[in-house]
Amino acid sequence: MHKEPDQCFHCSLPIPAGERVTAEVDGSERNFCCHGCKAVCETIFAAGLDGFYRRTPEGTQLAPPPEPPKDLALYDIDEVQSEFVDSLGEQRDIHLLVEGIHCAACIWLIEQTLHSMPGVLEARANLSARRLHVKWDNSVIKLSRILQRLSEIGYAAVPYDPETAEGSLNRSNRQLLYRMAFAGFAMMNLLWISIALYSGADKGEFRTMFHWVGFALATPTLLYSGWPFFRGAWSGLRNFHLGMDLPIAIGAAITYLYSLYVTLSGDPAGEVYYDTVVNFLFVILVGRYLEAISKRQAVASTQRLLDLQPRVATVIRDAEEHIVPIRTVKIGEQVLVKPGERIPVDGVVIQGSSSVDEAMLSGESQPLSKRPGDQLSAGTINIQGVLHLRVESLLKDTALGRIIRLVEDAQASKAPIQCVADQIVPWFVAVTLGVAMATFFFWLQTDFDRALMAATAVLIITCPCAFGLATPMAIAVASGLGARHGILVRNGEVLERFSAIDHIVFDKTGTLTKGVMSVAAVYMNDSKWSAGEEMPAAIKQLLSRVAAVERYSEHPLAAAILEAAAGSRLDIDKGSFINQPGFGVGGIVSDQQLYAGTTAWMESNGVESAPSLQKITAQLDRQGASSLRIAVDGSEVALIAVEDPLREDAQALITRLKHDGIRVTLLSGDRRRTAEVIAQRLGGGMEVIADVLPEEKDRVIAQLQSDGELVAMVGDGVNDAPALVRADVGIALGSGTDVSIASADIVLMSNELEKVALASALSRRTLRTIRQNIGISIAYNIIMVPLAVAALVTPLVAAVSMPVSSLLVIGNAARIRTLFRNH
Repeated sequence: MHKEPDQCFHCSLPIPAGERVTAEVDGSERNFCCHGCKAVCETIFAAGLDGFYRRTPEGTQLAPPPEPPKDLALYDIDEVQSEFVDSLGEQRDIHLLVEGIHCAACIWLIEQTLHSMPGVLEARANLSARRLHVKWDNSVIKLSRILQRLSEIGYAAVPYDPETAEGSLNRSNRQLLYRMAFAGFAMMNLLWISIALYSGADKGEFRTMFHWVGFALATPTLLYSGWPFFRGAWSGLRNFHLGMDLPIAIGAAITYLYSLYVTLSGDPAGEVYYDTVVNFLFVILVGRYLEAISKRQAVASTQRLLDLQPRVATVIRDAEEHIVPIRTVKIGEQVLVKPGERIPVDGVVIQGSSSVDEAMLSGESQPLSKRPGDQLSAGTINIQGVLHLRVESLLKDTALGRIIRLVEDAQASKAPIQCVADQIVPWFVAVTLGVAMATFFFWLQTDFDRALMAATAVLIITCPCAFGLATPMAIAVASGLGARHGILVRNGEVLERFSAIDHIVFDKTGTLTKGVMSVAAVYMNDSKWSAGEEMPAAIKQLLSRVAAVERYSEHPLAAAILEAAAGSRLDIDKGSFINQPGFGVGGIVSDQQLYAGTTAWMESNGVESAPSLQKITAQLDRQGASSLRIAVDGSEVALIAVEDPLREDAQALITRLKHDGIRVTLLSGDRRRTAEVIAQRLGGGMEVIADVLPEEKDRVIAQLQSDGELVAMVGDGVNDAPALVRADVGIALGSGTDVSIASADIVLMSNELEKVALASALSRRTLRTIRQNIGISIAYNIIMVPLAVAALVTPLVAAVSMPVSSLLVIGNAARIRTLFRNH
């Protein structure tokens, strides 16, 4: 094969200036565009396969060899091969997807190279599909060696698994496409037969010949393209259930059998309708294929979640890194995650620090800092540093796995309205058969052919596909879109129940508030500081002293003071520290005796109270705020006001719910005065139930339900679990913990309260869409069935209109996504 000096000897591409690579090959100096082409060429000649270049068509550009797959040893692991190989015995076979195949010469080179390798039993390459089928003896040669050998001669190969690569839905769609194409081919050819018969050939000497040609085209079409309808009809009858395929199967079979009777009998008065059978099968298959594509797009959210789960992990074993399939990782092992990689398991950081993007779980757009002791979730992305984590959960047991399972369960579930629809469908089919039979006998009095066409049109046009799709499509779209936006719905029944909710009960702490105490203000005898202001030196010094004592306490107020006095370096005489739970703490700081706590704590330690601070204490009590009194050397010197701040979006949510006509209740274990103050800050106009212990929240929800109300409960999913289960709809905030997913009907993956209103809107939109879909299917039948009974609609027109109604239902369900455009 002749090559110009400025062309690469291997791939025939031009050699860039200054990048020429030369080598002596087969006694002659050859020019190459890169070292990859040079290495491949030398390997080919060394193997005695230089005939490859003589077989390559003149002018063919092979392109430089692709990058070989990484971590080839991974494919020698039986657990990995089990995904691609049917049998894990000594003799194995696999299908490989090969990159770099260009022509028949490539096929020859690949097959000859592999056949020369000991242990390779068979190698067959396919040019059009770029696939390679290899059989080998695993005791003689490993799969990684085969892949490596292919890379040496210029081809990158990876295992190909049709099951994994396409999935069951894709395979089903592909089969549907084949059947549709076959019917389309037969339809186009039958059109010529129909034109001839309608042009007068049905009266001439060729009438019988045209009938038999139509028979030859229609018979395989009915058996192959129409098989799904016959299979569905038989399956339904065998289970004593009248399914949607039954009317189509009956219509096609009767029309075909009558045509066959006319063909065999030679009845000069009869007409054949092979074209009608093939035409409406083709049109219905087109409709079903479009439905399948629409369904796939509508429920694609689950697949996007599945794609977040890594399939391999880097495990540290015997102080070495091993890339292994995720299913071989064990609980307690150490996993290494490099920057830019998805975290493959749930675990806890044991070494390293980094930022992690957890948007797919929490909806938080900003990366979160992770250090030793912090939790990591599968599917999230490590952004910066290297992290070592200890494995705690794998695959389906991870937070991501539980989310995927919850979404799949929701999409497979049935709402009560769908259960009613499912009960109606068999009766609908029975009525359809009855109407078709009545139509046939009515028109039989005047014209058999017209009676047959009218009855067939009725059978096809009344197929309740749209009715059957009305509810499941809406639920599938809603649950999938909800999951993408951090709203996990347990099942379709929840969406229907939530749409009817008129009373939502909110837990206060951790739900409407942040659940973390913070210092709101500090009052001293001669100064005051409020959160957000510049802190005076005297108050800063006081907080440092208080923090020195409080850091030995586990009370939430202590954490708030430590946060406000961050950076305090003062020490306490540890031997002097005292702690009286429920009252306060004390200790010696900088040679001064300091007490911090309640009024009773001050009195028990003989502290002299300050009248000005007593007035402020009374005022804070009326406002429902918590306060901490501070004394130094026996005298009260300051008062620290501490509060649990509201979430930024809490007031907007309450206002929106009240605007939508939903009754809102605040449920709290705090004092009633404190809860009422919170309610006022949320805009007022809401009921307050206070002084409730966690175990009593369940009783409160039950009482509201006994009054005939449909109640939704919003809580943090941990201490509110009994109330969440008791409520008609339980909504848990947080990051999808085990308790919240187990207890709640709806889990909000982030702490954004607006998602409560969004979930409410989603449920109402879903139920409205279901009702619209049912209305569309009923309206379609009200309009079209009378036309079919009146013989004004042909079977072909019926076949066109039937899938159109289904597509309208699918399109209407897809409109649910408009609810999320601004989120």
